[in-house]
Amino acid sequence: MAPKLGILAGGGPLPGYLIESCRATGRDVFVIAFEGQADPSVIGNTDHAWVRLGAAGTALDHLRAEGVEEIVMAGPVRRPSLRELRPDRRAAKFLGLGLLNKGDDGLLGSIVNTLEKEEGFRVIGANDVLFDLTAPEGPFGRFQPAEDIESDITRGVSVLQSIGALDIGQAVVVQQGIVLGIEAAEGTHNLLERCGPLRREGRGGVLVKLPKPGQETRVDMPSIGIDTIKAAHAAGLTGIAVGAGVTLVFDREELVNLADAEELFVIGIRATDYVEGYDISL
Repeated sequence: MAPKLGILAGGGPLPGYLIESCRATGRDVFVIAFEGQADPSVIGNTDHAWVRLGAAGTALDHLRAEGVEEIVMAGPVRRPSLRELRPDRRAAKFLGLGLLNKGDDGLLGSIVNTLEKEEGFRVIGANDVLFDLTAPEGPFGRFQPAEDIESDITRGVSVLQSIGALDIGQAVVVQQGIVLGIEAAEGTHNLLERCGPLRREGRGGVLVKLPKPGQETRVDMPSIGIDTIKAAHAAGLTGIAVGAGVTLVFDREELVNLADAEELFVIGIRATDYVEGYDISL
């Protein structure tokens, strides 16, 4: 029997998928829902506690009282200012001296390190629970990238490798060799909205979405869903390339049907097939 799972729930649908998976397999689960971040409709009636983001002590006390052994961090969390966060003593452990001035990778790595080495939990990835939702390698549906699109995918992978050390984002839009946009704090959907008006004449571009090189994928794995397909189509793209085995794909059957209807390709790729030395580790 799998140990009881604690879900640290941010925004988006991912906490709900994890809850559903636990219910389907009979696994015990408890949710720490972060105030102002998690969606109450996603949490539903699952055993849970609402906790302020900076109240790490309260969250850890709940997890221990519930007998949680493994923890998964699920869903985006809007990074607050230090004043908004108001960290308690135990939250300060996660932040460390000056850590708020670092990027997401440094912060997430510190959180994982503290949870495991100092608090005694085991941190797992969402893909360890939702292994059937990870992107397969190759085309998802009826369409494949044309030969000239492969160069845009290569360009996108190369850009993501280059900016990885800067901890900027996980996605880039490339059209005919031109980088139309790089994902930053706004997220993939807003990136696509921003790139739509920048579209050039001729064939559409491609969205490339991958973990940053060396990223802690247990707590920040890229994902796509139906809304990604809709936004890519609205932006005039010709397709989407994501990391095989390192991207979560929500509602895959519906996603593929929609992509086929819009004549968009969706493909799972290995970054090292396009750029040598792209470091993705699970």
